[in-house]
Amino acid sequence: MSDRRPRCIVITGASAGIGQALAHAYAEPGVTLGLAARDAVRLEACAQQCRQAGATVVTAQVDVRDADAVAAWLTAFDDAHPIDLLIANAGVASTLSSSSDWEDLARTREVFDTNFYGAFHTLLPVLERLRARKCGHVAVVSSLAAIRGMAISPAYCASKSAIKAYGESVRPLLAADGVRLSLVFPGFVKTAMSDVFPGDKPFLWSADKAARYIRTKLEAGRAEIAFPALLALGMRLLPLLPPLLGDRILDRLSYLPRAER
Repeated sequence: MSDRRPRCIVITGASAGIGQALAHAYAEPGVTLGLAARDAVRLEACAQQCRQAGATVVTAQVDVRDADAVAAWLTAFDDAHPIDLLIANAGVASTLSSSSDWEDLARTREVFDTNFYGAFHTLLPVLERLRARKCGHVAVVSSLAAIRGMAISPAYCASKSAIKAYGESVRPLLAADGVRLSLVFPGFVKTAMSDVFPGDKPFLWSADKAARYIRTKLEAGRAEIAFPALLALGMRLLPLLPPLLGDRILDRLSYLPRAER
């Protein structure tokens, strides 16, 4: 196996969106895919398409919020098919419907349970094994929303920022054991998740384009993969501005909740 061309790949959130597109992007003869998602019907449809492309596919209907179930499946899968690349992709969106809306504890916890703890549940059992083997690659799908919070989606931005910080923190520790970690920061991608976002969606990419780009950059060994480039640049510049000016810019882009739309 080439160091940059993994042959055994696990993808969570593989039944739709970027996860499904990543499964298609990696599906080819000689590749074993471990695909996990909550929606068994859509997951099996994705698996069948990947098998038609020549890949060997193992599926699991599993909720990443269930730490024990995720660990049991990943451990069993890794026993049979030692993982080269793990893509922790499963996530949920959350936006405020109006200026009177508010994400209470239950709504915020629901978002964190998938976007942060779900990713953590996915990473932990695999990282222990990759570190023992002194090889492997993990990719964590965050968001450009992790770079600068937006009032339209507080819990989502916070959860993606949390997993970004975790990935940045453990990356050098993993590197010492020969394991690579890449953080992925998508902008707007045409998926069901982005459809719930009410603001403008500049530089909107298709899921297939995003998946091809992610694969190319992972194989190039990039530690951070942010796209599209202009939107990523803008999001990186926003925190350098005075905070209230940044808020006004996001307001002009419809990234603040309104009383009416």
